[in-house]
Amino acid sequence: MSFNTFDNKSERIKERIKVNIYGEAFDFDNIDNPLSFLLKITFSSVRPRSRFQVVVSKSRLFFHKSFLMNKYNETFGIDISKDVFDVYGSTSGHDQFKNDELGFKRFLKSLPKNSLVIMEATGYYHYRLAQFLYKQSIFVSVVNPLSVKRFIQMKLAKVKTDKSDAKAICEYGSINEVPLYTALTNVQSECLQLFRLLDSDLKKRTAVKNKIHGEEVLGIPSKWVYRSLKRTKKHLDKEILGIETKVLSLVKKEQQAQLTLLTSIPGIGLKTALFLIVITDGFRKFETASQLCSYVGITPTIRVSGSSVRGRSRISKVGNRKLRMNTFHLNVYNLSS
Repeated sequence: MSFNTFDNKSERIKERIKVNIYGEAFDFDNIDNPLSFLLKITFSSVRPRSRFQVVVSKSRLFFHKSFLMNKYNETFGIDISKDVFDVYGSTSGHDQFKNDELGFKRFLKSLPKNSLVIMEATGYYHYRLAQFLYKQSIFVSVVNPLSVKRFIQMKLAKVKTDKSDAKAICEYGSINEVPLYTALTNVQSECLQLFRLLDSDLKKRTAVKNKIHGEEVLGIPSKWVYRSLKRTKKHLDKEILGIETKVLSLVKKEQQAQLTLLTSIPGIGLKTALFLIVITDGFRKFETASQLCSYVGITPTIRVSGSSVRGRSRISKVGNRKLRMNTFHLNVYNLSS
């Protein structure tokens, strides 16, 4: 491999250079200014990769791409639960706070300027803290718990505690590029809550319908039970209609143009269009179609290794299950029409 340097002040490398591409460490011996040298390297025979790591063996300096571009003074990993959340700082170590407004304020006071706070997406528990820190202009990242789990497994860790998990999240954010969290608007938050309630009510109504059918098959042995089930179904019908009307009015306020475009596509009805807009924030969460496909979980996976493993290609199914289900129904409609 040959290297070109455009820094006239840099001295020649005096001893050997051993380079392993992508995933392995770069080992530079006897480089007086490794950071300057690193920034001036161009690859002439190997395609450059977006992620790389440099190790200067003489002075034991470690450089990572995300670290070189890092503007944060300290990184904090948070393992959050119902009552408390454990915090591990890259320099300050472990601490614990109450998972309430007072605990949030105490944690905020302990944060140095230009800090990055990383936490896992844990359903309801992480939401309030992430929103609070975001509104206080703190850099926040909410990462996929599966990514952190695989990171911990890769280290062959034998201890699992809240403190060790917070430390692992901190280390994960220190060596990986993590996306910054963007807080939901009040309309987005309300729409998501309405969709969760709608999904719950739809499941309840389906269960009640099945129960009514079972009572009818049995010959309605108890008229009181039958009438109660009928009243429950009527109530759920009313609630579902009210939720759908409320979601429609909220989406029309901000995403009327997107709603019109989506409903003009064959196979996409009003409910599917509303769900797509709310989940994707009017498709502003994604820059490319491939990113949206990955979020839905319809990107193909390939399992091929050596001469014996020839797995069938299939979709990954790692993504939003409900959105994937709606996409499947859309494809079935288009194929049948």
